[in-house]
Amino acid sequence: MIGIVHGVNNIFNLYFFLIILRIFLTWIPNIQWENQPWKTIREITDIYLNLFRRVIPPFNGLDFSPIVALIVLQIVQQLVVFVLAKLLFV
Repeated sequence: MIGIVHGVNNIFNLYFFLIILRIFLTWIPNIQWENQPWKTIREITDIYLNLFRRVIPPFNGLDFSPIVALIVLQIVQQLVVFVLAKLLFV
């Protein structure tokens, strides 16, 4: 059962690092977002990031929504892992 908790935690960690990678990739001006693997990374992360982009507009050309998205993701990860651990190890 502890494997389930670790698995869920690892999925959150993977998604966190995909978002970080997406942020760093935006600093490369000539990246071809239509090509693989960039297209897949963009599609997977933009689903979540677009939720925050709708609420937090860019400020002076800077997009702060990924920072808020990462903070929220970390909070959700901690809550989900805590609740899952409590449910499985009662």
